[in-house]
Amino acid sequence: MKAIILQEPGKFQYMEKEYPTELKPDEVLLKINKVSICGTDLHAFNGKQPFFTYPRILGHEVSAEIVATGDEVNQFNVGDKCTVEPYRNLVNDQAVHRGKTNCGITLTVLGVHEDGAMQEYITYKASNVHLANGLEDDQISLIEPFAVAAHAVDRANIIDSDTILVIGAGPIGLGIIAIARLLGVKVAVLDLSKFRLDFVKNKFPDVATIVLSDDLEKDIKTSFNGELPTVIFDATGNKNSMENSFNLIAHGGTIIFVGLFVGHVTFDDPNFHRKEITLKASRSARAVDFKKVIQLMKAGLINTDGFITHRIPFDHLIDKFDHLYDPEENLIKAVIDF
Repeated sequence: MKAIILQEPGKFQYMEKEYPTELKPDEVLLKINKVSICGTDLHAFNGKQPFFTYPRILGHEVSAEIVATGDEVNQFNVGDKCTVEPYRNLVNDQAVHRGKTNCGITLTVLGVHEDGAMQEYITYKASNVHLANGLEDDQISLIEPFAVAAHAVDRANIIDSDTILVIGAGPIGLGIIAIARLLGVKVAVLDLSKFRLDFVKNKFPDVATIVLSDDLEKDIKTSFNGELPTVIFDATGNKNSMENSFNLIAHGGTIIFVGLFVGHVTFDDPNFHRKEITLKASRSARAVDFKKVIQLMKAGLINTDGFITHRIPFDHLIDKFDHLYDPEENLIKAVIDF
């Protein structure tokens, strides 16, 4: 079968692999239909992804079909459509026992620590597979990033009086907007890209859009009736943006860092204490987040129309991948078609 491997930063290579013939009792064999390209994949190609090792087959945002099941698997049928929860814990440690399955010490991520889904077939533990019958392949390939967004929103413990600023209108930021809106709170988004802000205006007319400027704090207050937001989600993975969020949050507010970068975040401690800011990280997602997103998609409450802006045939990925870095491409989400 065919696969694509990232040998080192900047170097993809097509390869042939043996078709999986051995299936453990608790596993399923999956035929990959689509793989959505994540920021993790883009950063890995550039050599700037934390926790990453080479060589590696990328791909963890998956739309697949079950083609065989292990002897102990009785919850799935051949032909079922599904996605995978691409994070697994090698040891049920303290975090896992407390329900924090997304950040265990021995967490391994598909396409990061172990070979991913940019290949025609993979085997996977049935316990990490989520049924998605009734959804289209495009929708299924977007479940994982929306689950990441759902987990971030859950981390914020949003209440009715909260106001939300999302910094970064990439796929995760857009997912946070889509889910936070369902809570009935005021939401605004800040970004550099006119294209992405226009996308938000068309997709979510009730969401205020703010372009980065020298009058940023003033513009933010204009969007929130003269006040600063009580919750900020920073989905940029940009050091300057993340550090500046401490100046943009309301007193008593909460900051959620969804993006990450290789380096240290610093902030003014007196300002942190004066405002009594709550700072949280949000990493990946849990099974409950996947289930929630699938339910919301099936109910029509998450509409993914327009999110996929680029389609790349599997056999043309190496030739087309560099194009995704071009700002003029106006990328929101690219999907590999198998």
